[in-house]
Amino acid sequence: MKEQLTILVLDDEPIVCKRLKPALEKLGYRVDTFIQSVEAMHQIHQTAYDIVITDLKMKEIDGMRFLEEVKKQHPQTEVIVITGFATMETAKQSFRKGVFDFIAKPFKLSEIQEVVNRAAAKIKGAAV
Repeated sequence: MKEQLTILVLDDEPIVCKRLKPALEKLGYRVDTFIQSVEAMHQIHQTAYDIVITDLKMKEIDGMRFLEEVKKQHPQTEVIVITGFATMETAKQSFRKGVFDFIAKPFKLSEIQEVVNRAAAKIKGAAV
């Protein structure tokens, strides 16, 4: 098993990527960030990430479609959805598609770090 878990962050708001990357790297993760969903989609066809954090509402490819593609390509990848448009319906839809957790914006960095650590614990537990 590789030691350093990898995370892909996709959010069309650059500030979100800018805040999450150092916060997650500080916890020991390798983090790639994308603000273009098309580029991120291309990347997941090349690389299997341990954890994917994606926004829902984006231009080109929306987060729900991206989530479906991640799960199709890499079923073991844990996906965390972050959105400013949280509704009970989008949350339910996300969980039906296999999302690990669903976080409404605005969120605290500590909140997302905790969820990522839980996903990482699940991954490491599965790998043992």
